[in-house]
Amino acid sequence: MDAERLREFLLKLPHVEETMQWGANLVFWTGNKSIGGKMFAVANLDEDGRGVLSFAAGAERYNELLENEGVIPAPYLARAYWVCVESWDALPQRELEELLTRAHALIFAKLPKRTKDVLAMPTAQRRKLIAERKKLLASREKKR
Repeated sequence: MDAERLREFLLKLPHVEETMQWGANLVFWTGNKSIGGKMFAVANLDEDGRGVLSFAAGAERYNELLENEGVIPAPYLARAYWVCVESWDALPQRELEELLTRAHALIFAKLPKRTKDVLAMPTAQRRKLIAERKKLLASREKKR
């Protein structure tokens, strides 16, 4: 797997959005962050040796995944049971896709009810609400 295949795979999951944050980090969210969405995976696009992909593993799989060579506790997020894959070939692609699908499901289950309600709206209505919310947040940011 590589960053482009990762994007292609993750953007097919329900309600996934991506942002670029913290330098060259591609962040994948379940639900738009402006409506309370939460991140479930982060791809490091810098070739700085700090790992290529971090994701939510969940308490049940966390220690098991750390037994794999090339899988370490995710910096800053290990307390929330996130792992970091040090290279794209540390895990087989099929297994990585299953783990990322599971990460998405774990985080989706933790979304607040109001966020899930927005995600359940018809697409046009949801997009309009998200656009309005982004506009409101931008205007608040300008006032600071």
